[in-house]
Amino acid sequence: MAVTENKYQLGTAENQKFLQDVRDGLLSFGHQFPSPGGSSYYLGDDGTPWKDRNRETWITSRMTHVYSIGSMLGHEGSEALADAALKGLRGELHDDQNGGWYAGLTKDNEIVPTKQCYAHAFVILAASSGVLACREGAAELLKDALALYDLRFWNEEEGLSCDTWNTEFTELDSYRGLNANMHTVEAFLAAADVTGDEKYRVRAGRIIDHVLVWAKDNNWRIPEHFSSDWVPDLECNKDRPDDQFKPYGATPGHGIEWARLITQWALSTYKEDKAGAAPYIEAAENLYNRAVADAWNADGAPGICYTTDWNGKPVVHDRMHWTLAEAINTSSVLFHVTDNEKYAADYAEFMKYLDEKVLDHVNGSWFHQLDRENNLLETVWPGKSDIYHALQATLIPYYAPGLSIAVAVKKQAR
Repeated sequence: MAVTENKYQLGTAENQKFLQDVRDGLLSFGHQFPSPGGSSYYLGDDGTPWKDRNRETWITSRMTHVYSIGSMLGHEGSEALADAALKGLRGELHDDQNGGWYAGLTKDNEIVPTKQCYAHAFVILAASSGVLACREGAAELLKDALALYDLRFWNEEEGLSCDTWNTEFTELDSYRGLNANMHTVEAFLAAADVTGDEKYRVRAGRIIDHVLVWAKDNNWRIPEHFSSDWVPDLECNKDRPDDQFKPYGATPGHGIEWARLITQWALSTYKEDKAGAAPYIEAAENLYNRAVADAWNADGAPGICYTTDWNGKPVVHDRMHWTLAEAINTSSVLFHVTDNEKYAADYAEFMKYLDEKVLDHVNGSWFHQLDRENNLLETVWPGKSDIYHALQATLIPYYAPGLSIAVAVKKQAR
């Protein structure tokens, strides 16, 4: 086998070296994210901060997470960068009056209104990783973030999380969404792994059970948007199909991401009980295979289409970098769990596509948005906002699939 082919094959020394180089490049690319107050600047194409854009809580949280991992991997400067982001989360992004975290701050340090479930889930993830990296203030942040989330976003009766409050936590938006719940599953699994409180793993399972009912009823294409009583709104944003956070139709990248999280939850919940985990692994395979069949190479060029309609026909043909990252993650995880060579073959295809089209070999990081012919596009995701999805895709293929990635890195570092 040629060396270039080995480079893309899961389990080879060449592939591990390729991912190591990509990972080192990503961690170096992100060094300029901290603002003086710690909140994260949005990064431009070459890693230079775009200081005219909002400094978002979800981006700051992601940078806390990745540089906490970076510190455990021994990347130089990671400790100071993680600490800077934690400073932002504990300081200027935190609402001392009403509790919780602002959506972000403008370039003029004005508050970006609303309190987002999505952002608060990422604060939990950030704090969990910060605890593992032994960063000062992370344990207190995690305690505060979990308490606030329990109070404002988690609905114990429904077994799901709401989406958006006003800044003062006095008015709850009627919209319910699965994107925030998906990252809640990620955050709850991390919190359970770090704190040992299995309540959060149980909650993650309750969310997953809801999602699987909706997915099965919809040919394994997951509805994303819901009314306040959790009725799917399949026509949401049909007039704005490429919305940044609420696109119309099915989002194959999310089907793929859910598949990985469901697998992680099943492995960590059932451990040696293969029979208990089996239906969830099967469901994860169904989600992944539906998404890949619908969206990969769907229009004559490599890449995963951003969205499809409810029959699997592409609607927005653009390729977002995060969908490829999740495809890399999930194909590797499913191969490790099932030994099905199809997933290893998929992984090799995704690796080749990453190297040839999505990896920016000149400026670093990954192109965040490409058109259907894999030319750079900046209508939804200009620049390179953060490195979270891409960094995780350099790690998850080689770490224990039943553990949250920061926990797995910590264990292997030991």
